[in-house]
Amino acid sequence: MQPTDGMSSPPNPGIIFEMLQAHQRTAALRAAVELDIFRAVGEGPGDAASIAKKCSSSERGVRILCDFLTLSGILTKENGSYRHTPTSALFLDPTSPVSLASTTKFLGNPALTEPFAHLAEIVRKGHTSLPGEGTVEPDNPVWVQFAESMAALAALSADGLAKAALEGTSGAVRVLDIAAGHGLFGIACAKQNPQAQVTALDWPAVLAVAERNAQKAGVADRIHKLPGSAFEVEFGGPYDAALLTNFLHHFDQPTCIGLLKKIHAAMKPGGRVVTLEFVPNDDRVTPPMAAAFSMTMLATTATGDAYTFNQLKQMYEAAGFKNVAAHPIPMSPQTVVAGSA
Repeated sequence: MQPTDGMSSPPNPGIIFEMLQAHQRTAALRAAVELDIFRAVGEGPGDAASIAKKCSSSERGVRILCDFLTLSGILTKENGSYRHTPTSALFLDPTSPVSLASTTKFLGNPALTEPFAHLAEIVRKGHTSLPGEGTVEPDNPVWVQFAESMAALAALSADGLAKAALEGTSGAVRVLDIAAGHGLFGIACAKQNPQAQVTALDWPAVLAVAERNAQKAGVADRIHKLPGSAFEVEFGGPYDAALLTNFLHHFDQPTCIGLLKKIHAAMKPGGRVVTLEFVPNDDRVTPPMAAAFSMTMLATTATGDAYTFNQLKQMYEAAGFKNVAAHPIPMSPQTVVAGSA
């Protein structure tokens, strides 16, 4: 996202045109992933003709697309050949173990993009144009695609979140993974502590994805499924740690506090709850990616928002948690916020 045009900057109409045409950048990246451009660039030699052949596409189309990706800072170009930047090599080449290319499927889902065609009306009303509660309607199939497509992004923060959740614990511990999704956060806890038992809560179809990932990781015997809504099912317990990843931002503060109170009641004394969130600064315009996430919540939920650390801290404390602290995650736009019961 481009920086805002501050009062100290000279007038710049280019910012207006960049915003009006920003959809082209999204479409270009999604097309490049669909055509397997980044694999072809990584294999070399990188000229438009060879890339076009590998991607079963026209040379003209590939040249223009790769030039556009170069202008966008995703590729580099020298003597007519395209090469990876460090970012595209690590995060877009499908041969990379941390490739994020699959995220284009979920982030391009019409349930997330279509509301922006009605953004003016959404702003007037203050909530999504999607039916009911938007993306958090019960059993929404969008979360199956989330679980299948966003695991690569979660892998960047899973180990750090698990470390924060398990801090000060040892031996046989019980972990509650709320809105488990792909299950990678609970799986990370199980891998870090061979005696950890993880209860994964989510809709049944989503838990099927988490189960497959647990089997691949060799920890399926310690991941236990709890299907249903976090607001309705009994958590059981008591738990040594609770994971609440990418969830609170979908709801207003009273709803979040109510859920945190329910979690608190299921914790052992001193047990830790950790959330993973986009956390903007108090000015709500920095850092850019975390601050901009509020717009996603406006467009796709009835009451959600990106909450500052102070807001999250107040919610935690209202639910009975203490020692609330933020833990930035390297190479991630998100922050872990932890507190103890």
